[in-house]
Amino acid sequence: MIDGVVTKKLRLMPDERGRLMEILRKDDPFFESFGQAYITTAYPGVVKAWHRHKKQTDHFSCIKGMAKLVLYDDRGNSKTKGEVNEFFIGELNPLLVRIPNGVWHGFKCISETECICLNLPTELYIYDHPDEERAAPHKSHIPYDWSRKDK
Repeated sequence: MIDGVVTKKLRLMPDERGRLMEILRKDDPFFESFGQAYITTAYPGVVKAWHRHKKQTDHFSCIKGMAKLVLYDDRGNSKTKGEVNEFFIGELNPLLVRIPNGVWHGFKCISETECICLNLPTELYIYDHPDEERAAPHKSHIPYDWSRKDK
């Protein structure tokens, strides 16, 4: 696992009215701070990648459908430099992934319908000076192929 990445298995609590699932609590041992909450979606087969932050830590979960979340560590001082992590997250595998600053990340919708992802970053998004660097999803320095891997 990439240094600084933390996962939290999420627990669904269903009853006859529906279900409840906590995502992030301030008493979680890895909780730092709260900047904002937002959702992002992708249509089936769409890749939204790559980006990383200088300051912000993300807390990422897929709450509807399924997504393949991929992380790449090229931080110069990291003991896991060069490592790639894949997480298959969503309704079939409810998981929160803590993505530390400096780690490249992106996701692909792998469900048959639109996936909806929730992010709880530690920092507020500043529109005229965003804390992010971007790279192309399919042709960049990141050694990852987004195509489906049939075994």
